[in-house]
Amino acid sequence: MPRLKSFRLTKELVAQRAKDNVIIVTFGNFAFMDFILTWVKHLTDLGVSNLLVGAMDAKLLNALYWKGIPVFDMGSHISTDDVGWGSPIFHKMGRQKVLLINAILPFGFELLMCDTDMVWLKNPLPYLARYPDADILTSSDQVVPTVVDDRLADWKQVGAAYNIGIFHWRPTPPAKKLAKEWIDMLLADDRIWDQNGFNELVRRQTGPAFDDESGIFYSYDGNLKLGILPESIFCSGHTYFVQALHQQFRLQPYALHTTFQYAGTEGKRHRLREAMVFFDPPEYYDAPGGFLSFRPSISKSLLLDGEHNLESHFSLINYQMRQIRSALGLASVLNRTLVMPPLWCRLDRLWFPHPGALLGSMTRQPFLCPLDHVFEVNVMLRDLPAEEFGPAINIREYSFLNNPFLPQRVRESWLDVQLCQEGTEDCHASSNTSRPGLLRFPKRSSEETLKKVFSSFKDVKVIQFSSMQDAFLGFTDKTREEKFRKRVKQYVGIWCCVENHIPGHIYYDMYWDEKPGWKPVPPKTPEDDHPPF
Repeated sequence: MPRLKSFRLTKELVAQRAKDNVIIVTFGNFAFMDFILTWVKHLTDLGVSNLLVGAMDAKLLNALYWKGIPVFDMGSHISTDDVGWGSPIFHKMGRQKVLLINAILPFGFELLMCDTDMVWLKNPLPYLARYPDADILTSSDQVVPTVVDDRLADWKQVGAAYNIGIFHWRPTPPAKKLAKEWIDMLLADDRIWDQNGFNELVRRQTGPAFDDESGIFYSYDGNLKLGILPESIFCSGHTYFVQALHQQFRLQPYALHTTFQYAGTEGKRHRLREAMVFFDPPEYYDAPGGFLSFRPSISKSLLLDGEHNLESHFSLINYQMRQIRSALGLASVLNRTLVMPPLWCRLDRLWFPHPGALLGSMTRQPFLCPLDHVFEVNVMLRDLPAEEFGPAINIREYSFLNNPFLPQRVRESWLDVQLCQEGTEDCHASSNTSRPGLLRFPKRSSEETLKKVFSSFKDVKVIQFSSMQDAFLGFTDKTREEKFRKRVKQYVGIWCCVENHIPGHIYYDMYWDEKPGWKPVPPKTPEDDHPPF
């Protein structure tokens, strides 16, 4: 390992990595190591090598160096743990980004600055080079489309915040002046969020347009030429996962940023896994004990009939939730990792009141929604104490079995389980398959029968049930049942938010079907405002 001073950020270090005078940079601490490896892998798979990673702690610096990833020391000595959104360390990390911009621009290189919770799906450099007159090209949180092709967004229609998770800086005097004023603002008041500070400065005066064609416009008191990257192909968590704008417009996306999600870092990681763009180690795809999956059954009426409203949305979610509850119990009994099913929603989820889908957006109803719209992914993946919550139940994303990284040995070790009525043809509680790879198994079988029969298939990597209807009736041991119930009650979150009511959120309830007359209504009083456990 070379001495620490050889990892300092210098003009010479950047020059070694830059290509066509452009450098692509991200940074983070050791808690985001897997995000950083994913970020690097996507770029290098695209043939892009002019990148650098800033290490905020010695542990990450050491790990990246030994993996052959170009890294520099940020000397910030941030904790190696995950930092929550909005925490003091989160704000400190944000300031490090602005310090980095101020450090690199004087070197004379163009800088594509990225957060670690985004991935590149297409080489962005040719796109950015189409707009050489722009001082800055930035992404945004815009959810209502402003263009339907790959032009820059229509700046007059972008009302949402400019998002600093993806933005490209050129080393021009206006850009340098903005960077300096931005860092001075942040260092003078540690309560200002870096993104809010950027937006405040840049939006101080917007317009006029730079020309009639490019989509570039003047901003920052008329001194800086700014372009806003199109929301359909430089995607937020909403335009990619909820609206799928790139699919609707038949465009190839350049970038995916895991904004608009509800389960912290674990939720971001899970979303990237759902999209099959996260880089996991081989052992992720071959878990001890094997995997359990099932084919969810949803009627056309639940999915499509009637209006898209609270009642129809919760009826659809609750129907799926009951199947998932059974699958979690079955996975626990068989000690297998549950592959979650695709989840369908009728209504969008946000942080504020809305009519079910954002006006002007292209959200299709119903839509395949991310798991964190309903489930507390961060809680599902948390190490809850077994003495209180029973054994851990590991999960995988719904797309897991379709992932190209799934080994052939897992794909080929498969058992289909067809639930049937005991007494009908070939429907017996035994391990005798009716044909290779197919087991007909009685509905409403006991926990003991499940354990006995499926112990014969402990070496099978994937067991897929045809349905979860009457597949699992509960645990025989009442203490185990209570611990399981306590665990899974915490797995579901809220829907947000109804209009003209405070509070406007509604709690999902894993055991809604045990409460006669249960209805999806927000809490009536502050005392009622708590999860249903």
